[in-house]
This record gives sequence, C-alpha cells and structure tokens, in this order.
Amino acid sequence: MKIYTKTGDQGTTSLFGGKRVDKNSLRVEAYGKVDELNSYLGVILTGEESRDISSKLQRIQLELFTLATDLATPSDVKIKVPRISKRDVTRLEKEIDDWEKNLPKLRNFIVPGGSKIGAMLHLARTQARCLERIVVSLDRTDRLNGNILPYINRLSDWFFVFARRTNLEAKQPEKIWQGRS
Repeated sequence: MKIYTKTGDQGTTSLFGGKRVDKNSLRVEAYGKVDELNSYLGVILTGEESRDISSKLQRIQLELFTLATDLATPSDVKIKVPRISKRDVTRLEKEIDDWEKNLPKLRNFIVPGGSKIGAMLHLARTQARCLERIVVSLDRTDRLNGNILPYINRLSDWFFVFARRTNLEAKQPEKIWQGRS
C-alpha cells in the first residue's frame, strides 16, 4: 500500500464512511488537533519520565486514536467504529480525584512550568483546550457523540492535575500568579 493516494490533491479528504470533505472543514481540523496532541505526547514520552507517567500517557495516546476515529466518523454513518464512552470520562475523573487528594488546595492561578515534564503536561493541557474549542464549534453544526466534549474537557483537567502531581513529585514548587504588582 502506498502512503500517497493523490485523492487529496485538490484539498479534500475522506471521512469514515466515504464522504469527502474539504481539508479545512471543522471535522478535519478537530481530528487534526487530536493528532497534534497525540504527537506531542509522543515527544513527552521520549524523555526520562517514570513508568507511571509513561503508562498513563501511552493509554491516553490510544484513547486519542479512538477520539480521532470518533471525530472522523459522522454520526449517520453505519460503520461500527470505536467511540469515546462514558467509562473513558469516568476513569479520567477518578484519576483526577485520586491525584488531587495529595495536592495543595488551589487558591490562585498557577503559572505553567515546574519540571520539564510538568511544563510539557501544561502545554498538553493548552492543546486539549484548543481542541475543545474546535470541537464545540463542530458539535454546534454537526451533532457529535455526547461523550466527546466531556472527555476533552476532563482530559485538559487531567493534564493540569497530572502536571501539578508531577511537579510535586519532582519537588518543583508551583509558581502562584497573584496579579500585577
């Protein structure tokens, strides 16, 4: 199988189910942002993080493939594809809740940074928020699986709390934003 098909040379691509859309459509933009986030997690995984960080990020990468597939498959298509589920959302919530038990209470905004991995997780959070904004627009015009938006929203929270946990474990104090001096 060749990597290039030439079918996209005129600026269109196929969704699952065969429908062709412009490459600048919101749907393609959405699953493209998922691909960017997934690739960025691959960059994080090249570092010397702990096994716990690695296994969790690798699991998220697999879920991001499911998310991209879900986004690339219009709801009216009868093809059975993996979809983001309520269970995926609930698992993120449980991990967030478990991690927050050992973190200082938030009373101010936190300046992104800390350890290298912590800072990278903060960047992943911002990428998830960017994805969320695009998916909200897409959902307003083309109704999506009802678990997608909660999943992306929790995922950005998950990255935030994971960054905080990683920085705490690395003994990197959080920088608190206290407004202008």
